[in-house]
Amino acid sequence: MTMPMMRPPRKNPVLRTRQMNLPPGARGRVALGLTAAAAEGRFELQTCEDCGTVQYPPREVCHKCLSASLRWRAQSGEGELLGSTTLHHSNDLFFRERLPWRLGLVHLDAGPTLMVHLHGEVGDAPTRVRVGARLDRAGQAVLIGFPNEGSAHMADDKMLREMTSDPKFRKALVTDGKTETGQAIVRALVKAGADIVWVGHAEPWKKMGDGLDDISALPQVTLVPLDLTNGRQVTELAGSIGGKVDIVINNAEVHRTFGIGARRGTDVAKAEMDINYFGLLRLAQEFGPALKGRSADGATGATAWVNLLSIYALSNFPPHGTFSASKAAAHSLAQCLRAEMRPAGIRVINVFPGPIDDEWNQHTPPPKLAPTALANAIVKALRDGVEDVYPGDVAQEWLERWRDNPKVLERELAAGG
Repeated sequence: MTMPMMRPPRKNPVLRTRQMNLPPGARGRVALGLTAAAAEGRFELQTCEDCGTVQYPPREVCHKCLSASLRWRAQSGEGELLGSTTLHHSNDLFFRERLPWRLGLVHLDAGPTLMVHLHGEVGDAPTRVRVGARLDRAGQAVLIGFPNEGSAHMADDKMLREMTSDPKFRKALVTDGKTETGQAIVRALVKAGADIVWVGHAEPWKKMGDGLDDISALPQVTLVPLDLTNGRQVTELAGSIGGKVDIVINNAEVHRTFGIGARRGTDVAKAEMDINYFGLLRLAQEFGPALKGRSADGATGATAWVNLLSIYALSNFPPHGTFSASKAAAHSLAQCLRAEMRPAGIRVINVFPGPIDDEWNQHTPPPKLAPTALANAIVKALRDGVEDVYPGDVAQEWLERWRDNPKVLERELAAGG
């Protein structure tokens, strides 16, 4: 049974901050299918469409019939642990700092035999295990053997915490606490065990109901002025708390309806871009370097950056046309941010919800995503160590249609479908 993680001691400010050493990250292109699935929380292996063989490691052709008709298919991960060993020495810098490290050999019910990292609750061989895929600090897929029945504190396992961004005992910044979505995110972080949650709020003169007052009464919450259109304010906040933040959650957005012809001028579109795109850019320029510098700062080092995007970023939804365009621009920028943060081991998580049940989707028919459900999906993504999240029925349907044929989806949306 995993012992619950104790609150880490406060860092000695005199000691030098450790720099990140990443695990080995070299993979062939054929293996990227495993990483792509792990980025969304799935464990997939190559399956031959001609003979049905499930194979590992990934190859260009089927090792049994030499067919090139290979597809990545989701696997249950059920299997038998054949043997295990514990490393007490390693020439690799990443593992040398984290020894001892447990490995095991697992024979899957689907056929292949895998070398996996072992969760601390997995017993000695022979025993049944469940293999799952996670992203390591280098952003590459690794395989982990889990017990079939775990304890309540499984996430506190030292090895597993290296692969995830669990908010427990960490400090987070939520950029907009005035919306119902932002307030739900704050409550979810506090429930998940976050140590401190800084909550940004712009235009303090504007009353936005009692929600902000309610979350400000929580002992873990500190309100901070944050207007993402004000570069100086973003810089000042980064100078004040940037060296302490472990998780940045950028949920600030401007959302207006209509497309191009139904609105005069460009003022609204500029406001959307100023927050949804340039706001992310300002935030990344100021807080990004601070996070990268603390990614190896002990058990509660900087670990993740979360962007609240929209499923409309994948294909424009004409009734929300300029908003969709701003989110598409933010999506592209977030991909650049992910590439720049990866060498430091910081995970960039992009969240693509469908219509949220808020004031700007009043006339959108159900199903709509409740803010609480969105907040829980974000916390789950942090705990599971995934990169892309599509919460809600609408987002899942759009994603499936977009992957099947983006052009067909574009035509359907243009026709109001």
